[in-house]
Amino acid sequence: MKKSLALLMASTVCATPVFAETLSVVGSWSSLPLHNQYEAPFWSETLPAASGGDLTVELTTHNQMSLGLADIYPLLGQGVYDVAMTVADYAVADAPELEGLDVPLIALTADEARAMVDAARPMVEDIYNARFNSHVLAISPYPPQVVFCNHEISNLADLEGLKVRASGRMTAKLLEALGAEGVNVSFAEVPGALQNGVVDCAVTGAGSGYSAGWWEVSTHLLPIPLGGWDSVVTAINMDKWYRLSDDQKALIESEIKTGFEDPAWASAQDALVNDIACLTGNGDCPSGDARSMTLVEVSDADFERARDILTSEVLPEWAERAGSDWAARWNDSVGKVVGVTIN
Repeated sequence: MKKSLALLMASTVCATPVFAETLSVVGSWSSLPLHNQYEAPFWSETLPAASGGDLTVELTTHNQMSLGLADIYPLLGQGVYDVAMTVADYAVADAPELEGLDVPLIALTADEARAMVDAARPMVEDIYNARFNSHVLAISPYPPQVVFCNHEISNLADLEGLKVRASGRMTAKLLEALGAEGVNVSFAEVPGALQNGVVDCAVTGAGSGYSAGWWEVSTHLLPIPLGGWDSVVTAINMDKWYRLSDDQKALIESEIKTGFEDPAWASAQDALVNDIACLTGNGDCPSGDARSMTLVEVSDADFERARDILTSEVLPEWAERAGSDWAARWNDSVGKVVGVTIN
């Protein structure tokens, strides 16, 4: 009996991971579909289960921690937490070269957006290594960033003279070139800003706007992707990464691709169609009650005008700020995939 008990205890000890690691993870906006449908299940359930207890996760989100958006990746680099994910555009004040990841109006489908992201990924990895002492694990999308207005508009030209909240610096530059006034307002403050006239319009993903109730303070929806796809970068502190075993690293990279990144991209294209239906009532809404925003059709002329401004003004201005080396890398990678060259 004693021998059997000793063997049982020994087998139990052997079954317990000797080098179990806990990851402190800071997710993106807790109220939005990307976190609820993909981030939270992956970090809370999928990865711990796949590791057999070798990896445990303590998960929160940056808004639950009241973190400043520009502080998320710098704090990651300092080791305040192990893993963080948020919109790359929030970090461009520290890394202007990072704006080249998510260029407006270049990718019009999820497949095109992923091809653009895949081409940019080596650059993004170098940026996060150097700027934020971190290693990139995944790049996932919000749906295309479209325009919500609490002001009557019928085409792109009607944005001229309006105050518009941009979703990123490059989008702000594009809006200014279109004659609008770019206004810096955080995502959480947008509903109040629209209601009180601080801004006339605001750019975000259609699904994000639906989930956050922007339809309550907006009347018109212009579904042109003026804000790109608002790429969300998931990165791990480099010092923590080096402390993990090779098996743990391989497991994380394999699981995050199949359990988080791939599913998020797979849903991105249908999400735009469904979200527009939910916001306007034009079609079936799988997410809840359909709303009644006015859908503003995007003409070929609108798109061509915005695209011309992007390539002739906005991208060259970014290249000056980021530096010629980064512009050359962009041309040789993303530019070749999307058929655009910065001169």
